[in-house]
Amino acid sequence: MIAEGEHQRQDFKYCINDSRKIARSMVAFANTDGGRLLLGIRDNGSVAGIQSDEEYYMAEAAAKLYSKPPINFQTIQWQIEGKSVLEIVIQKRDDIPHLAQNEEGKWLVYVRKDDQNIVAPAILLKVWEQQKSPLGVHIRFSDEEKRLLSLLETNLNLSLNQFTRQAKLPRWKAERILVKLIVIGVVGMEISVTGTRFFLRVDFEPEQS
Repeated sequence: MIAEGEHQRQDFKYCINDSRKIARSMVAFANTDGGRLLLGIRDNGSVAGIQSDEEYYMAEAAAKLYSKPPINFQTIQWQIEGKSVLEIVIQKRDDIPHLAQNEEGKWLVYVRKDDQNIVAPAILLKVWEQQKSPLGVHIRFSDEEKRLLSLLETNLNLSLNQFTRQAKLPRWKAERILVKLIVIGVVGMEISVTGTRFFLRVDFEPEQS
């Protein structure tokens, strides 16, 4: 596991000196694909080891006090090079979004992208909300929807600001249309530390629409 390095479903922590930072990783894993934290491992993969009891209680505080709703996790203790490493396993959750409290006391939603935890964009929260709606999605392919799809056909990916400018739509309206197109699987969304971009899914054929 250490040889894999940090990635979408794995994070290294040298130690826990702030439960809020651990909560951020736990929440990001729960909101995305699940994953594991290896406590007692430096960023370069070398083994530092931990005081397992203390680290476990710090992780428990992260899951119960600084995560909302609280996150269930499993632990496995490993002995490597005569040192203890604590593996914390978090499953992907259905009851998303989970929030973590940052150092300023603000509750934020985090997602996991590659080896980083990033704040979820507002549009993703609206997509999740729409996906949970018992009423499903009703969309009318008006000129506005067609204009957005046409922009995506000629551009590999666009930001929300680019959409609003090029489609000549108010931001709220472009966002509402995008949310529906994402939920029904027509549009994909790429989230990164530099922003969120949208693209036409390869399995969507505009001619058939």
